Amino acid sequence: MQSSAVFLIEFGAIILALGLLGRFAGRLRMSPIPLYLLAGLAFGEGGLLPLGASEEFVAVGAEIGVILLLLMLGLEYTAGDLVSNLRAHYPAGLVDAALNALPGAALALLLGWGPVAAVVLAGVTWISSSGVIAKILGDLGRLGNRETPIVLSILVLEDLSMAVYLPILTALLAGVGLVAGGITLAIALGAAAVVLVLAVRCGRHISRFVSSDDPEKLLLVVLGLTLLVAGLAQQVQVSAAVGAFLVGIALSGEVAEGAHSLLAPLRDLFAAVFFVFFGLSTDPASIPPVLVPALALAAVTALTKIATGYWAARRAGIAAKGRWRAGGTLVARGEFSIVIAGLAITAGIEPSLGPLATAYVLILVLLGPLTARCTEPVATRLARRRRRSASTSEAGKNPTPAHLNDQDTVGRA
Repeated sequence: MQSSAVFLIEFGAIILALGLLGRFAGRLRMSPIPLYLLAGLAFGEGGLLPLGASEEFVAVGAEIGVILLLLMLGLEYTAGDLVSNLRAHYPAGLVDAALNALPGAALALLLGWGPVAAVVLAGVTWISSSGVIAKILGDLGRLGNRETPIVLSILVLEDLSMAVYLPILTALLAGVGLVAGGITLAIALGAAAVVLVLAVRCGRHISRFVSSDDPEKLLLVVLGLTLLVAGLAQQVQVSAAVGAFLVGIALSGEVAEGAHSLLAPLRDLFAAVFFVFFGLSTDPASIPPVLVPALALAAVTALTKIATGYWAARRAGIAAKGRWRAGGTLVARGEFSIVIAGLAITAGIEPSLGPLATAYVLILVLLGPLTARCTEPVATRLARRRRRSASTSEAGKNPTPAHLNDQDTVGRA
């Protein structure tokens, strides 16, 4: 009875703190993710107020949070949209992967963490935060800009790549052999292909089966189906997050819209719990030793994301200002980076990986809104200065003869 009371007090305090932090972040017009991570650091071992009784429940809630994040992400896209995006923008996706995954992998190898940690850190640095970037675009009033579809296409390709990356990562973290890992990947790709085909050809029938005029029944059916598929996916060594993502893709039309509005509050609640849990699993004392590598990695991958957006927008024929805006918008990292790092922590990979990922995400989730606002104006000012210095140096090399100046003056007179 006493432990139950302690659990209610602790968990109630967490939820209340998250609500207040979310409200504070809203006033500052910033993502609440860094505040949630800091709250987890404060409540975890080595923090200000370590928890005890509610930590196991928070872990379960965090797993549900990951599933709901991926489900809601899948609801944003139809299978047709995904196919068209793959066909039109896959070169940008390849450039994005090369420029942003390689720095993370290289740092892990330089630190001597091994190839599995390199694959993990590559994913952490590769994937931008869809949630943070969507909020940035809305806050800055850029949803109708010409470069915005390019930004969204890159995000969609990153989300799709998770359907391949997560099963590979899960197999590596589980320590399975080459044959078992190949089977796991084949199952994941096969499941993704089947779901896409069913969504394109039978999407209406699936949505009609799930559909209900009663919001309560719709919520129960969609949530139950998602958790069931996620559990089955995890049972066959495929990531539960991938299963939830595929369920979201399979639903479309009014069902997707209704499920989105019903599940959004649940997603926000459990996603916040997930970020807190990630902070709980990280000792604050372990962050200072990895702060310098995190800052260096953040600086490098901020530049590579800007380069990615610039290249993709240039390929699409966007003007220079739009290219810089696209690049600056893509800098923020967030939920996916934490999900990937969380899988590695659970598997007991390199102990310093979690603190490094926490510091890295904290830096870039704060830097992302700034680069979205400032990259284009800064680039414009630098370009003007270059043109001025170039014209000044050109004038110094080729001064106008004095007699021409005199003639010009006489002519104007």
